[in-house]
Amino acid sequence: MQRRHFLKQSALLTAGALALRESLAAAPLKTINPFGVQLYSARDVLPKDPKGIMTQLAQYGYKQFESYSGPKGFLWGLEPKEMKSFLDGLGVKMISTHFDFRAAASKPDVLKKNIEMAQGAGLSYLLCPYIGAQKTWDDWKKIADEFNKVGEEVKKGGLKFGYHNHDYSFKPLDGKLPQDYLLASTDPKNVMFELDLCWIDVAGVNTTEHLKKYGKRYELCHIKDYTVKNGKPVQNDIGEGSVDFKKTLRSVLDTSKIKYFLVEQEEYPGSPMDSLKKDAQYMKTLNV
Repeated sequence: MQRRHFLKQSALLTAGALALRESLAAAPLKTINPFGVQLYSARDVLPKDPKGIMTQLAQYGYKQFESYSGPKGFLWGLEPKEMKSFLDGLGVKMISTHFDFRAAASKPDVLKKNIEMAQGAGLSYLLCPYIGAQKTWDDWKKIADEFNKVGEEVKKGGLKFGYHNHDYSFKPLDGKLPQDYLLASTDPKNVMFELDLCWIDVAGVNTTEHLKKYGKRYELCHIKDYTVKNGKPVQNDIGEGSVDFKKTLRSVLDTSKIKYFLVEQEEYPGSPMDSLKKDAQYMKTLNV
């Protein structure tokens, strides 16, 4: 009787596992909607006609913008309320900007101005776009301390501060990853992170495994593709390179707090706007 009961229970468990797998397989695929764009992708044409280029990007289907510090600042010469009103008319929200972190970290008045401008335009995030590879762990500790300090001030201003990675912070220093150190050494209440899905891949780090451990610290990501040519990464239009976006974005949705998905492309086979139009079309049809 015990053997018969064991076999019956085993059969039920097997059937249950099969049913679960079939259920997961039949689960509806998800689209990334809305999706946005980092305006640096249009840096070759944006400064000459900010409103015209942003209007064109909105027409392509981008509903969120992330800005950067251009020749006239991250609001492109517009007053904060003027920028917000303009984007409201396009049906677009500027959610974040990359800004001059070094200047802000060393000059409180510069940081205060950045916070006020971002607040007035309706932004939610101020992001450090680049710090470069550091030579020692003491250097990385200084960076973490600066992140905590700036992040605390940004939080007081009603915004969030974060760091956008390149491949260098995912490359080992004395056997450890600087990105892991920054995640462990910054206060989650004051510092969050933006994950660049290209650069983590270029560094050879498994995105899914990284997000299983640290996914709660990330709130934005850059969707960017590349191919290795002559030993160096060269960026492609999205979907034409090495990044498996179906797998990668599924892991992003399942294991992280990322809620903003921003296309970024820094190299183009043709014109930047042609590439950004193709990228938007790819995002509209992508199911993960």
